[in-house]
Amino acid sequence: MAGITSSQAEAQLASYLAAETAVLSGQSYEMNGRRVTRANLAEIQTGIKIWNQRAQALTRGGLVVKGATPIG
Repeated sequence: MAGITSSQAEAQLASYLAAETAVLSGQSYEMNGRRVTRANLAEIQTGIKIWNQRAQALTRGGLVVKGATPIG
């Protein structure tokens, strides 16, 4: 099974950003068949962080590893 693409990660990030905007303006929002409300704002913001990190990692070509010791 192939991993997610940069386009997919960016689309997910856009969905979470739209949800955050709707919730912050006092509305509920439906995403992936699930209704989220102001009470779910922390969950939405966590999703934004996750998808932003994934989109950035895919855009630059992979994950950045810090503090690893090379083997070999």
